[in-house]
Amino acid sequence: MTENKFVQLHPHDNVIVCCRSAQKGDQINITNQVITLDSSVTIGHKIACQDIAAGEQILKYGASIGSATEAIKTGQHVHLHNMKSDYIASHTRHSVTGE
Repeated sequence: MTENKFVQLHPHDNVIVCCRSAQKGDQINITNQVITLDSSVTIGHKIACQDIAAGEQILKYGASIGSATEAIKTGQHVHLHNMKSDYIASHTRHSVTGE
């Protein structure tokens, strides 16, 4: 088993964050469970630490960072291929002062 390759930033998060590169098939012991990675990931990338339904919010830092565009299984890589941002794109924001 590999240790300390991932961290859960908040107890309510449904993703864990990679701290050291990890390989497909690695087993991570975190959040009182053993998670087997379905793909290799690099630093900063997210892995689901529980099943996430399509449309469900992706929680990181205890806050939503987007929502799942498809069902995501525990151990799957969570990134732009299966989630979308729920934030307003910066190019569509308007200044309150009109600047």
